[in-house]
Amino acid sequence: MKRSETLFLVDASMYVFRAWHSMPDDFIDVDGHPVNAVHGFTRFLLELLERQRPQHIAVAFDEALESSFRNERYPAYKANRDPAPDSLKRQFQECQAISRSLGLATVVDPRYEADDLIGTLLVRQREAGFKGLILSADKDLSQLLREGDQQWDYARNQRWDHDGVRERYGVRPEQIPDFLGLTGDSSDNIPGVPGIGPKTASALLEHFHDLDSLLARAHEVEFLRLRGAKAHATRLREHAEQARLSRDLATIALDAPIPEHIGDARRQPVDQQAMDGLCERLRFGALSRRRINELPEPD
Repeated sequence: MKRSETLFLVDASMYVFRAWHSMPDDFIDVDGHPVNAVHGFTRFLLELLERQRPQHIAVAFDEALESSFRNERYPAYKANRDPAPDSLKRQFQECQAISRSLGLATVVDPRYEADDLIGTLLVRQREAGFKGLILSADKDLSQLLREGDQQWDYARNQRWDHDGVRERYGVRPEQIPDFLGLTGDSSDNIPGVPGIGPKTASALLEHFHDLDSLLARAHEVEFLRLRGAKAHATRLREHAEQARLSRDLATIALDAPIPEHIGDARRQPVDQQAMDGLCERLRFGALSRRRINELPEPD
């Protein structure tokens, strides 16, 4: 295997949600169920396969939005999100079926989120000489980037590497969990430390390097040339445990269970029988069917 081989890692949920919001709701299957997200997600996958021709690709789905191991530690984790309607849950299942039928390694777990599945796959295959290309706009996933890896916000066509993380967020990739431990993350209902925003968090981590050192030396913060330094020192002492909890919630697990058959996520041929059935049930048009039939075969 060449050392330059790239492992494409797709954060599927982001693209399913994007399709659900952007595609008209007049796409329905043979039973009358809405399938707009499935149609949009399929178009995204086909475009990716046509243009990039990845040989190693894994598509990770979220199934652990309410049953994650993080919820066991912090029940309020992501509790601020409205539950997905049944019509969208059904479409997620169809999107998984499409991904599998296209011959793509498809991973999902009831206790580990897509980020954890992506992180585990990347670390395992990095040891085998792969570099990772993560398709997602989620800043949490930037913590995984190491030399040679990239993250790609596909919709905006923006890419950044290990060094680019600092330009975007003001911290190194490995500092992102500490950064979120301080700032929190409202989208995931991670509390962080009240009153500490991104600029302050970046400055503190620049000086102390990591959260543990910062909390151990919180008494020094009030002497820094930092606006509100004395108040920040007090907040850090009062909310130290909350900061540690927030960091742990934001840390991507690298030991998620990955089925053995996934291996190095080598792309497989299209399962034509399964795909024909999906095309019929989901009422795919002639153009989508032709694109599927004309996909270049994996090497």
